[in-house]
Amino acid sequence: MTVHSAGILAYRFRSGELEVLLVHPGGPFWAGKDAGAWSIPKGIYEDDEQPLEAALREFREETGYAVAGPFIELGELRQASGKIVHAWAAEGDFDVSQLRSNTFTLEWPRGSGHVREYPEVDRGAWFGRGEAREKILEGQREFLDRLPRRLVRAL
Repeated sequence: MTVHSAGILAYRFRSGELEVLLVHPGGPFWAGKDAGAWSIPKGIYEDDEQPLEAALREFREETGYAVAGPFIELGELRQASGKIVHAWAAEGDFDVSQLRSNTFTLEWPRGSGHVREYPEVDRGAWFGRGEAREKILEGQREFLDRLPRRLVRAL
């Protein structure tokens, strides 16, 4: 069965330059990874949930912020894992130093019996498009390419 997730690519303009908000996954698997590890705030949703509603919920859960529209549909992409990611863009300006994420529990190291709680997202940052392309998961890079094209159409 195909897994679907939905997310919001927040953007802003600083000194005339487009910047996007990306988040770094928390937990021990991602602790030492940077390039190619960041993501748009997103998460899995169930069949009975509308994708945009899920994207808004996930953004709030992973950042502590609510994002308002209008929303620009960025379409969907299939990641290497087979997961399909649905994304929308929305303009906003959030203080990443105040980012607050929900948490998850994990036995780490596996088989050790030590269960710990980790933030789903351990940090967020604003990046220009060039740096964002280096940071974001390869399977989500196309969203960075779609954003400026959709922004032009939205004007």
